[in-house]
Amino acid sequence: MPYYRAIGDVPRKRHIQFRRPDGGLYAEELMGEEGFSSDSSLLYHVHLPTAIVKSEGVDPPAPAGGASPNHPLMPRHFKPHDLTTGGDPVLGRRLLMANDDVRICYVAADADGDLYRNSVGDECVYVESGTARLESTYGALDVGPGDYVVIPTGTIHRFVRTGGGLLRMMVFEASGHIRPPKRYLSQYGQFLEHAPYSERDLRAPAEPLVLEGEDVPVLVRHRGGLSRLTYKNHPLDVVGWDGCLYPFAFNIHDFEPVVKRTHAPPPVHQTFEGPNFVICSFCPRPLDFHPEAIPIPYNHHNVDSDEMMFYVGGDYSARKGSGIDVGSISLHPSGFTHGPAPGAVEGVIEAVRKGHTETTEMAVMVDTFRPLNIGHQASSVEAGDYAWTWAR
Repeated sequence: MPYYRAIGDVPRKRHIQFRRPDGGLYAEELMGEEGFSSDSSLLYHVHLPTAIVKSEGVDPPAPAGGASPNHPLMPRHFKPHDLTTGGDPVLGRRLLMANDDVRICYVAADADGDLYRNSVGDECVYVESGTARLESTYGALDVGPGDYVVIPTGTIHRFVRTGGGLLRMMVFEASGHIRPPKRYLSQYGQFLEHAPYSERDLRAPAEPLVLEGEDVPVLVRHRGGLSRLTYKNHPLDVVGWDGCLYPFAFNIHDFEPVVKRTHAPPPVHQTFEGPNFVICSFCPRPLDFHPEAIPIPYNHHNVDSDEMMFYVGGDYSARKGSGIDVGSISLHPSGFTHGPAPGAVEGVIEAVRKGHTETTEMAVMVDTFRPLNIGHQASSVEAGDYAWTWAR
């Protein structure tokens, strides 16, 4: 993360004696990335964070399913709202797409699950609808619609639903770390003035969360699969921590779009970067304002990327007649040129002539630099005629 935080009680210096009221020592846990040569935080536990009493393997949940290559090559349209709902925010995930760098899942949870730790990579969770409390070793954080929640590798946490109905989330499980783009940051990690968001837009836990309990299960995703570790004491027992590594939330409505006189390409919408992929936010913004602008995306072919777009709000004038609407997911793979639906260009030009000055579209986009395989769950909710809509 770009900046330092200190929460709760911590001693004056790192790695010195820090004692509980009963005279015993708090147990340190240093969470550090890249062999402790990158961001880290130092946490102080009431109990030993190493004390486990049981470990058992867990079979992957059947609804997650596998994934197959996009063959024959086609642009595709999926409707995740048609997937079976239910389950908890982890084991209830339905795999949509995946490659060796990122797994993209969708979940409509109606239950709270056990504590969870992803030890393979960071996770970025986009909350489509519903509200929840993220409880973790770093404290608690309330999240809701439009929030991106970035959870560092190895963080023990759980989403506890706080509202009625389903908690709908898109989950990006990375093979490494998810961060703000480097070009938005100074060499020391501060957001620069040209960045579309800043430190003030980020929310993080503000106070410790100390829970009690014994024989507490934690589901762990690791390089060998899934296991369930049972901790002797509740792992959410941190009285204080400091550092630059912690979960945080950023709401898509706080993204400040970059606007040009003519149409700007997707990099201006970039929000985060991960290993061989980027996450972008398409937000309401003024339309291109050159007097002869074509205020709609041009036909384009990002030859090095597969593009997945999750349409989360607003009006998609560029896709009229294609079947794409709020709740849709499109996949435009490398090897295929895509762009506005037939007639959309002239339609938007005419709308601007009549006084239309802004777009209301909202979408979450992921570009991957390796091909995305298609999850069997996604294939079950595919609109099969999407590829031919440009030829109508």
